[in-house]
Amino acid sequence: MDLDILRFCDSVKSVSLPPYCNNRKMDKLIGRERECEELEWAVKSQRSELVILYGRRRVGKTFLVRRFFDDTYSFHYVGAHKQKKKQQLQNFKEALERFSNNKDIPPITSWREAFHQLADYLGNCSDDRKIVFFDEMPWMDTKGGEFVEELEYFWANWVQNRDDIVFIACGSATSWMKEKLEENQGGLHNRITHRIYLRPFYLNECKIYLEEHGFEWSDYQILQCYMIFGGVPYYLSLLRPYLSLPENVDALIFRRGGDLSDEFKELYNALFSKADRYVSIVKLLAKKREGFTRNEIETATGFSGGGLTKMLDNLERCDFIVSYAQFGNKAKMTLYRLADFYTLFYFRYVEDNRSKDEQFWLHHHTDRNVESWEGFTFEEICLRHLLHIKYGLGISGIATESSSWRFVPKKGDPRGGAQIDLVIKRADRIIHLVEMKFSETPFNITKEYEDRLQQRKALFIEVTETTHNVVHTFITPSGVSRGIHSSFIHSQLTAKHLFSSLT
Repeated sequence: MDLDILRFCDSVKSVSLPPYCNNRKMDKLIGRERECEELEWAVKSQRSELVILYGRRRVGKTFLVRRFFDDTYSFHYVGAHKQKKKQQLQNFKEALERFSNNKDIPPITSWREAFHQLADYLGNCSDDRKIVFFDEMPWMDTKGGEFVEELEYFWANWVQNRDDIVFIACGSATSWMKEKLEENQGGLHNRITHRIYLRPFYLNECKIYLEEHGFEWSDYQILQCYMIFGGVPYYLSLLRPYLSLPENVDALIFRRGGDLSDEFKELYNALFSKADRYVSIVKLLAKKREGFTRNEIETATGFSGGGLTKMLDNLERCDFIVSYAQFGNKAKMTLYRLADFYTLFYFRYVEDNRSKDEQFWLHHHTDRNVESWEGFTFEEICLRHLLHIKYGLGISGIATESSSWRFVPKKGDPRGGAQIDLVIKRADRIIHLVEMKFSETPFNITKEYEDRLQQRKALFIEVTETTHNVVHTFITPSGVSRGIHSSFIHSQLTAKHLFSSLT
């Protein structure tokens, strides 16, 4: 946010909320305070506003707008998935008839006519601030439909000459939203006034949501839930408090006809054209938890050049993968990791499951291989909560660089390889080598484990030639057992730090 928005947000408590916010339904909106401040700023401004709202599928974009505006709009239109231009325009006409209460609107055969009719209606609309909400906008842009060009013309030749329009463009296909709107070089260039990226819930928001819906799960159980469903509000909304977590997983994923039994196919096909290419990349990344470099992805998939760059960017924009710089900022060694929890779970336990056991998770969630999977998935949770880690370490006010580190010895080098998934380099010349361990009870450090960590620390210092003070930090749900082999730990965080609120 720019300085004006920050000043506005600081004073928001002293400003009366618009009528859209003064309703009891707003209490059910978990988190999203900053996003609501952005929407309120748009409503209260003295100019026309173009707001783009994007984020991964199922993250709650439509829910946010519905709750903020209490389903009260001057005009609302939803794009139809895989529908041709003719049907999209027919749907638009029906929406216009409904909002204008005019059944005599002539047939609409082009997007130029559609926006012309919309301008006529809005020009005569009595609302002081005209809220226009286009949901699932990427689906409106059918091949050869000239939707974007006509939207540009509508904005440049009509809306920009007014000061009473709040136009909200929403879509799950984040790559389309970025390329067609945010990076638009035509009539929408520099016209966007608010960019709202809606992220999945953090752990503390998941906990609030579950508690408000009757769940009495411990932090440990919520961590296990997050490992499968992430912080995706729609997935959480499907859980039932009268079922245990394993029973919920079976009911949603493993039971025939479960609400998420076909989610994987729908998830990627709804977001990407040529979805099979994207699936091949995430399937590769699922094979190695520490991630792959771009060169390794090129070799394994055969994709290269600008095409691969675009696919990696699109996957990262949709929160399916994350990229981590290698310590020392070696761009060519950037690691790409699969970060979508549902996708990770799908490839591990669903894709090749031929058991037809509708209680698969109830029967197997205590298996030893599940414990191993929980271990590396906990690392992904920690990486998703970097802000909470910095806050817990008391360094949120210090400039830091977060990265990973991997050492692959050359042939003949007697030193063994090493991998550190999280390295935090501080401006005050301290480097945290972070260990992330998932355990329901306090984690016990043996002499062998201490020796291995100390050897890895020495190798890190030798290879990187750092002169910073290098320390060990542990993140575990229940802390580290105190003992003779834990004295080398500089700092440790527990579940309460990951569940903390940053506000």
